[in-house]
Amino acid sequence: MDCRKFLLAISLHSFLISHAFSQSVIQIFPGRTEFAGDRKIRAGDELYCDSWRFSVETNDAGEWDSVPSRCVEFVQKYMTGDHFLSDSEIVSGYSLKHAKSVNISAGDGKDAWVFDIDETLLSNLPYYAAHGFGSEIFNEDAFDEWVDLAKAPALSASLNFFKELKQLGFKIFLLTGRNEFQRNTTEKNLLFAGYSDWKKLFLRGPSDQGKPATVYKSEKRLELVNEGYRIHGSSGDQWSDLLGFAKAERSFKLPNPMYYIA
Repeated sequence: MDCRKFLLAISLHSFLISHAFSQSVIQIFPGRTEFAGDRKIRAGDELYCDSWRFSVETNDAGEWDSVPSRCVEFVQKYMTGDHFLSDSEIVSGYSLKHAKSVNISAGDGKDAWVFDIDETLLSNLPYYAAHGFGSEIFNEDAFDEWVDLAKAPALSASLNFFKELKQLGFKIFLLTGRNEFQRNTTEKNLLFAGYSDWKKLFLRGPSDQGKPATVYKSEKRLELVNEGYRIHGSSGDQWSDLLGFAKAERSFKLPNPMYYIA
């Protein structure tokens, strides 16, 4: 090979290498820019919102006060479609599997399961459908008016699981962040939705006002433990339903991308 051919070959080789490395291994496609912590995220709405929902459900998002505006349609589709129903059924299925593994003490009556109510046993989807699926800041007065109607439907997967627990011999306790003045309405709604024969319903009394949900619910669970109950399971749509002290042997988080309670 003469000198000119050699130089031509080297030049061509250099061009091909330069061109190859100019094409990024990670392709960045056009899309909106969002921030998660201090990192930029570029993605289409559906991909971003599904990832946002994942971060909410795993509690990685921490405290948040409303659904991002670009995710309202996604949350609406999720809550009213098969995805939410499937997720709820999967959680209830694992809950039942655990419940069936418990050795119920015959005649003891101290094997317990604790349920939250809103978005756990009862669905407030009719209310949230009229209030932006979580995109609006929570209005306590408006929500109380909805509660007074006592027409929230049951979450079907939870109702089926609730009935299974009764047949297995568990004592069922209901632990809600609703206030004591809503007791009659809450009991009426539960019966309307198909629930019955729970052992006790806990609501916030005067001494519970102002307490974070995690503290309030932990204290009520501790009361049960001090009474000799063994809390084998706990079900709730918020991490504050499940964390804290006097926790259940197993806790089961149901899906809820519409709101967060600390």
